Amino acid sequence: MTTWQQNASASRETDQRFAAYRFLGSHREIGQQYGETCRDLIHRHFELAVNRLRERSGVNIEDALDRAMHYRPFVQDYASFLDEEIQGVAEGAGLSLPQAYLLQLRAEAARPVEDEQECTTFAVLANATADGVPMIGQNADLPAFYRDISVIAEIRPDTCRETGVSHPAVLMLLPAGQVSYIGINDRGMGIFANYLSCDGWQYGFPRYLFSRLVLTEETVDNGIERIRSVKRASSRNLIMLDAHGTAADLETTPTRDARIDPEDGLLAHSNHYVAEALAEEERSTGGHISNSRIRLERMHELLREQRGRLTVETMQTIMRDRACHPDNLSRWLGDEDGDMVTFASVIAEPSEGRMWIAVGPPHENDYHCYALAA
Repeated sequence: MTTWQQNASASRETDQRFAAYRFLGSHREIGQQYGETCRDLIHRHFELAVNRLRERSGVNIEDALDRAMHYRPFVQDYASFLDEEIQGVAEGAGLSLPQAYLLQLRAEAARPVEDEQECTTFAVLANATADGVPMIGQNADLPAFYRDISVIAEIRPDTCRETGVSHPAVLMLLPAGQVSYIGINDRGMGIFANYLSCDGWQYGFPRYLFSRLVLTEETVDNGIERIRSVKRASSRNLIMLDAHGTAADLETTPTRDARIDPEDGLLAHSNHYVAEALAEEERSTGGHISNSRIRLERMHELLREQRGRLTVETMQTIMRDRACHPDNLSRWLGDEDGDMVTFASVIAEPSEGRMWIAVGPPHENDYHCYALAA
């Protein structure tokens, strides 16, 4: 075995899986089904998220619930179907509408807050893989409790009777109660994301909902235009891949953005601004930005080393890498201070309609395949 294989070859003693569901109907009905089916997990998510906001960020929850509703007009303006789903989640789970909205706004509710070290993403074009199938994915880093309250959801909306609009079906990994996080649609689009720290956060369209907005589109270029068309509440890095052979990374602030295209069919990102045009926006410092730079360089190194031989199995080994301890791609409690871990790892082939997902950290658990219904 090579060094990178040895570093990722720890024995996996558990075989956990996220619960998986399919929701059909109008967006309101989908939200209601989601809320009813995942009621206990959604309430647990709300309790844990609120406690963390209170204890880590000093947030007054009544004020946060009030502020959460200031974001709703932007959701109604730019993606009313998501407002319908959030209303449905509230009804199905027995939450108030402000509570359901707060679940979509964890980062915005916590501002200002110490920077988090969240997530390493990648995209690989067909010319860099062994079988000609492009891939995209992410090691998703959040507080450890997200391992226990997240689900996989296939969402298949009906055609809207009033507008005649038919949104794509999506397959997403979702913290319970959220209507958007990371995943793919049935038109060959995939989107994954990273936290970025900058000033200027404001009331606007929430960052977690960017993913569902992009997944209403079929191409990366159109997805980028959708993100540019909204008044954004906050910063987020978005890495995208479509079935037409295009991948791109879009670094955003609330008012600016920069596009990064693949080099030799490879693309990766972590938690700091890479584009020269946005370097001045960076607000991460010290160990946070050092951790992000180490993870990004390690991902680039492993992708380049395996270029042309990359498969789903190869990517699983890469995502399990722990060679740069404590700044590992696959993170676990004790690697660093705090409660951040790789709570899930996802490798997607959007053109094939499937994702491989491991409960995190992936060096301890197997990946399992989930596919959009034909």
